[in-house]
Amino acid sequence: MNFAWYLLWFVVAVSLLVTVHEFGHFWVARQLGFKVLRFSVGFGRPLFKKVAGADRTEYVVAAIPLGGYVKLLDEREGPVAPGELARSFTRKPPWQRIVVLLAGPAFNILF
Repeated sequence: MNFAWYLLWFVVAVSLLVTVHEFGHFWVARQLGFKVLRFSVGFGRPLFKKVAGADRTEYVVAAIPLGGYVKLLDEREGPVAPGELARSFTRKPPWQRIVVLLAGPAFNILF
């Protein structure tokens, strides 16, 4: 029984750290004008999915809580509407892309 509690709290701790980390990427990207397509905590089959906001961002909680990701609008993944090109990851200045990439670890350190 003791091992089960350790495993449960390990999963809770990792999930919390992943959520804080991904929220760092998400929040800074939104502040700098990037278009966020998806904010996901976990991998695999979605257990919960909600689309909200003016950008129609998809918020997902998935089955395997050992990771996550923030998907930004990116021309390398397919065509982008001309009106949204300025919000694409590839069109933003390098310093803004670097800040978004560093935001996840920075939020973990602050947490």
